[in-house]
Amino acid sequence: MKPSLQLKLSQHLALTPQLQQSIKLLQLSTLELNQEIEKVLLENPMIERDEPEADLGSSRVEAPGPVAPAGSEAAHEREQDQARESEREQEREPDRDFDIGSEGGDWQGSGSGQRDDDDDTDFQEFQAAVPSLRDHLDAQIALTPLTDRDRALVRFMIEALDDDGYLSQSLEDLLPLLPPEHEVDLDDLTIALRQIQSLDPAGIGATDVSECLTLQLRPLPASRARDLALALVAEHLELLAARDFLKLKRALRCNDDELREAHALILSLDPRPGSRFAQSDTRYVVPDVVVRKVRNTWVVNLNPDAMPRLRINNLYAQILRDNRGASGSLSSHLQEARWLIKNVQQRFDTIQRVSQAIVDRQRQFFDYGDVAMRPLTLREIAEQLDLHESTVSRVTTQKYMATPRGIFEFKHFFGSHVATDSGGAASSTAIRALLRQLVAAEDKKKPLSDARIAELLGQQGIVVARRTVAKYRESLDIPPVSLRKTI
Repeated sequence: MKPSLQLKLSQHLALTPQLQQSIKLLQLSTLELNQEIEKVLLENPMIERDEPEADLGSSRVEAPGPVAPAGSEAAHEREQDQARESEREQEREPDRDFDIGSEGGDWQGSGSGQRDDDDDTDFQEFQAAVPSLRDHLDAQIALTPLTDRDRALVRFMIEALDDDGYLSQSLEDLLPLLPPEHEVDLDDLTIALRQIQSLDPAGIGATDVSECLTLQLRPLPASRARDLALALVAEHLELLAARDFLKLKRALRCNDDELREAHALILSLDPRPGSRFAQSDTRYVVPDVVVRKVRNTWVVNLNPDAMPRLRINNLYAQILRDNRGASGSLSSHLQEARWLIKNVQQRFDTIQRVSQAIVDRQRQFFDYGDVAMRPLTLREIAEQLDLHESTVSRVTTQKYMATPRGIFEFKHFFGSHVATDSGGAASSTAIRALLRQLVAAEDKKKPLSDARIAELLGQQGIVVARRTVAKYRESLDIPPVSLRKTI
């Protein structure tokens, strides 16, 4: 054993910081991209947004260049522009002829709605608040002639309701939660619960679905349909859920028309009366591209609202040009800014290429809908555009396309295929569309079974097993044949 020197040659692929940033930006959604850009804008003074209202001292240059001398014609024009802008700012100044001074403060302006230039309040935040279920019930209790003790008990019971408006806990479980010195018994809680059940919306405070529906049926005008509906929800709810109409008719001693009216009345009720007060978190999607038909050809254009406009800050670029010999953080910031601008542009170029290739492959979908969707894989698009399959995967994740048929994620146009009798392939999306059409057109008294749907698809040349039909049906939230049957 002795030390020795050896020479070895090897190759390896190294990801440069610029390439790493390009990959990272490509897989981000539009919202995440804007968040990343905002982070860079806070850290890098060399880059800024290219807004229409930006200062005149900035320009769209991406690299330092020659600057016009102070006495040149360009500099003179800039001075005139700045003078005109200053005059416009003075014209926009609020009228200060009647300043009102008081001990509480100094009010200035021609109206109470005057907004300060530095006030960046978003008025979209001042939207009408949707009252919660507890707020809605408390407002009614405040108008009810109750003693303070009874009102406190009712509000205690309101706090025990779940989001659907049900009392999921028993009164026996709630009783120990009250202080013993208040001397509350089960009768007091029962009375408080009855008070809640008399409030709006009808059905609130029920302990189960049967009681909830009963509370909604009782205030309705007396009729044969209402009496049958009360009997259904009180004693035969399981048979109704199983749609065993034959047993129901025998148990209720009614005919088809009467049972149909009672069933329709039950379907008009709300089994979750508290859900209408739930706070909904609305999420909006900004499409990355827009698809339009131009001269019988589907064309993809980038959505300008989703594209951030960036540029190099001219002030800091001028400082860097004036100090060419100095090497510091500004030089590295300038290089990072150039990388970001280039990678953002490259990101959207790649998105447009991939989306156009998808539209070209799925043009039948844009003409005829889901039934004309073709089977498509990421590899086919990657081979067509000479890109890596992982690149196409990043592009199609959380990217959206606005079309005349709606807004779709890029992933919507990719799917598995099923063989046909002719030796071709049918897209799973097209099969789901055909399945939905068959179920929509079926006889509700004799709905189609999964095996029958598989036979009908086979008659159209699409070979699908019954298990596959059941899987597609479940993915479309279509209930099984036993639950689709009507009277």
